[in-house]
Amino acid sequence: MRALAVIQARMTSTRLPGKVMMEVLGKPLLGYELERAARSRKISAITVATTVNATDDTVAKYASSLGFGVFRGSEDDVLGRFAGAVRASPEPPDFVLRLTADCPLIDPEVIDLVIGKIEGGGYDYVSDVFERRTYPRGLDAEVFTTDALYKACSEAKSQPEREHVTPYIIGHPEVFRLGGVFNSASLGDCRWTVDTIEDFELARSVIEALYPVNPTFSFRDVLEFLNAHPEIAALNRHVKQK
Repeated sequence: MRALAVIQARMTSTRLPGKVMMEVLGKPLLGYELERAARSRKISAITVATTVNATDDTVAKYASSLGFGVFRGSEDDVLGRFAGAVRASPEPPDFVLRLTADCPLIDPEVIDLVIGKIEGGGYDYVSDVFERRTYPRGLDAEVFTTDALYKACSEAKSQPEREHVTPYIIGHPEVFRLGGVFNSASLGDCRWTVDTIEDFELARSVIEALYPVNPTFSFRDVLEFLNAHPEIAALNRHVKQK
């Protein structure tokens, strides 16, 4: 069974414009996320879905230079852009994994847990954020069947359903079979995503400390590092999710 990962990426961000191309150790955050996602054992291919806006030329050029697929579509109809990226895939996938480009610390182990559960059958949608969050924010992974995505794209009409990818699927449990994966310890209060300059400083500190020693560091390594450096963990503690 084939699983296509589609990473949503664009340069325009209300709180931290250009964040996906901000560099740490000479590499954009998007580069770290692509590298880490590519280590998944269950992802067959990766496509970066960005907009047709000239501001996102940099994103498209960078992802393409690394050999990843690129699809460009509407800025406002994110669901349509996402479905377009899947339709453009050279080999039709059975499952589609949704990632966002503000998660440079994404963990391939968590990705594989999510994909593994939907591969086991009985679900149309599985994520590590369904019903309750037990993994740090920034390890978010949602996977769904290609049929579920196409059905959502065909039937979703409201603006909130079009400007995001999964609300229609999650909002219709009578149609789609929904499931989640959960960590043994509740780490939902940890914030490892990048949406503000404080978030960036935390991610930068983690990468600078761990990547040169072990570029395949896991989320457990991040947790151990932050527990040992509470002053770094506190950098974005005040930041509220938008």
